[in-house]
Amino acid sequence: MKGELLKRLFRAIASEDQTAIQSMLSVVVEDERKKGHTILAEQLENIAHKSRRQSRHIPPEMPALSPEISRDVIHKLPSSNAVSKKPDTHSLTLLSSKQRFKHPFIVTIPRERLRHHMILSDLVEDRFRRIEREYVARDRLAHHGLRYRQKILLYGTPGCGKTMGAERLAWNTGITLVKVRFDAMVSSFLGETATNLREVFETASQTPCLLFIDECDAIAKSREDVQEVGEIKRVVNTFLQLLDEYEASNGLLVAATNLTKFLDEAVWRRFDDVIEVPKPTAAEIEAILKQTLSSIEVGLINWEMIVQKLDKLSAAQIVRVAQDAAKRAILDREELVIQEHLEASIKDVIAFHV
Repeated sequence: MKGELLKRLFRAIASEDQTAIQSMLSVVVEDERKKGHTILAEQLENIAHKSRRQSRHIPPEMPALSPEISRDVIHKLPSSNAVSKKPDTHSLTLLSSKQRFKHPFIVTIPRERLRHHMILSDLVEDRFRRIEREYVARDRLAHHGLRYRQKILLYGTPGCGKTMGAERLAWNTGITLVKVRFDAMVSSFLGETATNLREVFETASQTPCLLFIDECDAIAKSREDVQEVGEIKRVVNTFLQLLDEYEASNGLLVAATNLTKFLDEAVWRRFDDVIEVPKPTAAEIEAILKQTLSSIEVGLINWEMIVQKLDKLSAAQIVRVAQDAAKRAILDREELVIQEHLEASIKDVIAFHV
């Protein structure tokens, strides 16, 4: 068992907080199961389950630990007092947003759901590979007093592949992708958003992971904008400070945005690398189409004509065209994608995005 996990378990026992103890027991069980110690994990789980039933402080109907929820946010779920039939409204106002709504600030994306096959220009591909190579060689770099590229900013138009870029980095480095949930983290209560943001960074820094902050302009808007309230500026200040202090435990931080002109100028220099993910070129459009259609038979296609019609569309829109064409072929019971299928799909996608 890792030292940090042991310390958290002992803190829970020392505090005599039954909710925290039961949560930490679940974390220990999950940790052993991931190591392949299935028999031990089942034995520990039976012991914890028996203890949970006998506990007077934890209601028997309390939901089991969900593997999708961050381990570090579970131990702060509401106590039995907070879920009683007659809650104390004054006490509820003092709880964090996470405790009020029972939503985690971060969620873990399973590895099998990561998309990692990307069609990029040679220049952009080389920059992604450089990040991956530096991560693999991080120990050798550290031996010479050098730090690998740890904080990455991806920018570009919607649908260009920023999210997929983060997933690809997580896949190729083998670390867990953890995504920030702004719907749970951003609060209307004064000062609470900045506190929640700090908790997210502290959680992510404890174990190796790729912390993905999508639409980061929500917390990195320019402080010179006179229309923004003081609370937003405080959040930006906190974000900048956290970026400066961020020292991941063999992890990565990847932020993405579509709205570069709204970012605070100080944000840009906080990142180790800033990569633009552009719209695909003609050659890349054809490659994306063929890759997406690789699972179905394709007939005679005038690729040059199809590519011209898809010019200036995003990678996501091009994938949609190919997927819709494949669906048309299957529904027509032909299971052969032809020119007409692609052209009809292009019309639909273009009309939808006009």
